[in-house]
Amino acid sequence: MTTLQVNRTLECEGLACPLPVVRTKKAIDEMNAGEVLEVRATDKGSVADLKGWSSRTGHQYLGLKEENGVFHHFIRKAEAADTKSEKVHPHTVSNDEVHAKISSGEALHIIDVREPAEYAFGRIPGSISIPLGELEEKWSQLDPSKPYYVVCRSGNRSDLACQLLTDKGFQNVKNIIPGMSEWTHTQEQD
Repeated sequence: MTTLQVNRTLECEGLACPLPVVRTKKAIDEMNAGEVLEVRATDKGSVADLKGWSSRTGHQYLGLKEENGVFHHFIRKAEAADTKSEKVHPHTVSNDEVHAKISSGEALHIIDVREPAEYAFGRIPGSISIPLGELEEKWSQLDPSKPYYVVCRSGNRSDLACQLLTDKGFQNVKNIIPGMSEWTHTQEQD
């Protein structure tokens, strides 16, 4: 097996979204173009998060190895000319606005893009689970003419999901911020 030359290793074990991405951004900023960063994370959501972040910013996601529940992500820093400004989905809605709509009886289409365990332990009533890593293969099951509200733990993963859906032709997609980390209203759970 070929050994990949790694210039820096970033330990993110035990950290949940958005911290692996936040720390990866900082580490990449401190590196030279062409250098490879290994990010070690235990958050299953880091797989979609770091692939998505790399794609959005122009850095090269080289691949992933999983060993004993630790995801080893390998990212090569792009040349300055190849980097992209990080986009943020422009349409957002607050937790309280979503709660008010639900309380008034409005039927909302809420997609929860967190991992299944996160969804099972607490979610907005009526939301459906489509983890971000599965959204690419399942978006065709959604109706692009309907309005969708997308939620995750902190607003980062759901931002990626909103951008993906918008790129697929969905016209009315809103990111719920700050997401489940600060949802103080009624929750469903398994």
